[in-house]
Amino acid sequence: MAAAIAAHDWTTTLGPPENWPAALRVAVGMMVNSHFPKCIVWGPDLITIYNDAFRPILGDKPPALGKPFSEVWAEVWPQIGPLVEKAYAGEATFIEDFPLVIDRYGHPERVWFTFCYSPIRDENGAVVGMIDTVVETTAKMQSERNSRLLNAELAHRMKNVLAMIGAVANQTFRSASSLDEAQVTFGERVAALGEAHTILTQSSWSGAPIRAVIEGALAPHRIAAGRVLLSGPALELGAKQSLTLALAINELATNAIKYGALSGEGGQVAISWRIGSPESEELFAFGWSESGGPPVNTPARKGFGSRLLERVVALDFQGRVSLDYRQEGLRYALETTMSAIANAEPVHAN
Repeated sequence: MAAAIAAHDWTTTLGPPENWPAALRVAVGMMVNSHFPKCIVWGPDLITIYNDAFRPILGDKPPALGKPFSEVWAEVWPQIGPLVEKAYAGEATFIEDFPLVIDRYGHPERVWFTFCYSPIRDENGAVVGMIDTVVETTAKMQSERNSRLLNAELAHRMKNVLAMIGAVANQTFRSASSLDEAQVTFGERVAALGEAHTILTQSSWSGAPIRAVIEGALAPHRIAAGRVLLSGPALELGAKQSLTLALAINELATNAIKYGALSGEGGQVAISWRIGSPESEELFAFGWSESGGPPVNTPARKGFGSRLLERVVALDFQGRVSLDYRQEGLRYALETTMSAIANAEPVHAN
């Protein structure tokens, strides 16, 4: 900028630099040698001169050197104009994290600045300009805002998690035949929720890949390799649906280990899903199919697991479910539309 200032045609504004007042020459010399963003506003026409550190603040604005400060920042002049007037009246202004909506990249942009407008006086003490010493604090303010939002979201999710655990505990202990059975079952269900939470935390609760949700829910059961086969395209589920699916997989796996295809040697479970276009009315279908196990009998009573699989999953996925106790193996199916999937974004593997 020192070279740009020297090469600029000042004929119609400030005149040749060699004829500039001593106060302006000294101020410009100090400014261009500073690594802190600074801008000089000079004379009644508010002519703009700035250093290299100030250039990023201007973004893609038209060349500002030698232009009136009021023209350079026309979009925020109603906010900063009175502060410039105060500086020209001899009063400095220091403001931290001042919010503005500026246009430096062809669109309105919310930004924050910490700055000081200080008067520049000549050798007689008269105010002849001002210097703007400024730093952009947009990143800091956005970070603080995001932190507040994150804390609020965390509090909301904690309440939801506690409510979910409370409901699981209530239903588990109500429907179990013994306290020992209830404790084991409750532990398995909480473990499934814990695995799902770990996966969601890794993506800041924005969602989770469906395969990761399924594998996480199966992990605590330590099922031998090759007994469960997964097939389906990559898909991102929302947080609530990820938790619900994790609980559903846990219930299906527990039942298969106790009574179904995973209770003996040779049985298998096939888990598959297919998807359509995101946010469309095309079909999302999920299936659990058991084979090679003992003959299946319809349970005499329905507990929490059955209610979860039939009611809660259908509600959270806004779809239809079927639980078919076939002799050759249990079949569980969920069908809904892609528009009902919370995130519904395919995930492209590297």
